Amino acid sequence: MADIARPLNRRRFLVTSGLATAVAVAGAPGPAHAAPRPRTLDGDPFTLGVASGDPEPDGFVLWTRLALDPIAEDGLGGMPSRTIPVGWEVASDERFRRIERRGTAAARAASAHSVHIELNGLRPGREYWYRFRAGRHISPVGRTRTAPHPATYGPALAMAFVSCSQFEHGYFTAYRRLAEENPDLILHLGDYQYEYKKDVYNIPGGNVRDHEGPETVTLATYRQRHAQYKSDRDLQAAHQSAPWLVVFDDHEVENNWADDVPENNSDTPSPEAFRARRVAAFQAYYENMPLRRRSIPRGPDIQVYRRVSWGRLANFHMLDTRQFRDDQACGDGYKDCPDALDPKRSITGDRQERWLLDGFRRSRAQWDVLGQQVFFAQRDNTDGPVKKTSMDSWDGYAASRDRITKGWLDAKVRNPVVLTGDVHVHWASDLKADYDDPGSKTVGAELVCSSITSGGDGADSDPADHPFLKINKHLRFYNNQRGYVLTTMSRDEMKADFKTLPTVRTHDAQASVKATFVVEDRVPGVKQTYLRPFDAPKGATRSGSDEELIRQTIENETQRP
Repeated sequence: MADIARPLNRRRFLVTSGLATAVAVAGAPGPAHAAPRPRTLDGDPFTLGVASGDPEPDGFVLWTRLALDPIAEDGLGGMPSRTIPVGWEVASDERFRRIERRGTAAARAASAHSVHIELNGLRPGREYWYRFRAGRHISPVGRTRTAPHPATYGPALAMAFVSCSQFEHGYFTAYRRLAEENPDLILHLGDYQYEYKKDVYNIPGGNVRDHEGPETVTLATYRQRHAQYKSDRDLQAAHQSAPWLVVFDDHEVENNWADDVPENNSDTPSPEAFRARRVAAFQAYYENMPLRRRSIPRGPDIQVYRRVSWGRLANFHMLDTRQFRDDQACGDGYKDCPDALDPKRSITGDRQERWLLDGFRRSRAQWDVLGQQVFFAQRDNTDGPVKKTSMDSWDGYAASRDRITKGWLDAKVRNPVVLTGDVHVHWASDLKADYDDPGSKTVGAELVCSSITSGGDGADSDPADHPFLKINKHLRFYNNQRGYVLTTMSRDEMKADFKTLPTVRTHDAQASVKATFVVEDRVPGVKQTYLRPFDAPKGATRSGSDEELIRQTIENETQRP
């Protein structure tokens, strides 16, 4: 259900639940009008927390979903089948003494009792606090903010980005540590949840906890899985701390899917079955994310690529590299594959590519940031004339990458930066006009975040030891520990702290900075300003040959059941 709250002098807001719409009355600040006393719920329905997202200069989206029993097998959270009135409030102070907006929305069973409130008419560049009420129960309080006025830069932006949170592989401690940083904005670049049933995707040393239910294929199982993840208190803390911009990658549906093509050995191998699976996955994704009503799914399709501006400081071009891509070339995996160079192949589809290139041409922002899923820079895993690269990444769609890169060069984009998830490892890279020419100029920067948990603990190392950095001179940093990236964006530079945790097997692990890179205004590429020394365990030696490290790296990012 989506709820559009307009300025107070308009007094009306639109409530949307799935495809059904209704009109309700939003009162001005002050005591709410008397309403019939709702039937009470048997317990606290706010077990999945609250969230906000897609900030604009005058508003944002607020989200919650009611669930008495988050892991109920039918995916409906143990809720009654009736519609539940949900009150909401937005205040300009955390004690709710200055109420800016309030209203009531209808949480309907048809949308798993999820609520989306779209607000506008608020002041730009301001912090706000929000909460919900259902009967006598009051939700946790969330903190959010509006974007700066379009004509201003605003103060420096504390923006973090994350990806790949496999529930079974560890505790979401990294989310908790991120919340403690008090960021202004969080980008989630995909693999928010994973589809596997218990004891299928296992890590060395054993999984820390288990998924409930079977592999996610139906609407009920996707809803149940999202609810299991959302019930995690560390994830809830991250959502409560700041507005999010979310896009999905593959595991929100199924590993390595491409448009209408499921993965090899899929549980839904036929076109009809896989399209039905997409319908279920996208409905559950929308129900569980702070997305605007423009992202309400239409059957097996959902609109998630979009552009969010942060004043004159930054444009965030949030991409979808799954729904419109050609199938992975040469059967997927790391391959020496001539088909990867086919100029007709696309990872974005023609329409999204045109939209992105048009955004470059229109941009007057200091920074143009691509928030997307898979590795953008070339990564060759062999030292020699044979080139083996990942067919699931932009390497498998080289002409598509070339067109996007040429697009920002032709448009004279001031500072292009690509943000990436997916590969469960921290990387930093210069972006090149021609990766096969050692003298090619640097034309941009790529920052890649490690996973929140996926792959388990990993290990610290000296980045210079990794053979990928020797084979691919534009790659500048590598670290295989879990964590997130916290950036500070100003007019002069974008500073990125690569945060790591020593373990995800305990709740109390602390985060620290492994490396800091800076992208300077009008200076393409990344510049390292700090590296935490690698303190190798006493008596330890480097684990394996270059070939073994390459194998481990590929396995870490591609190994699936």
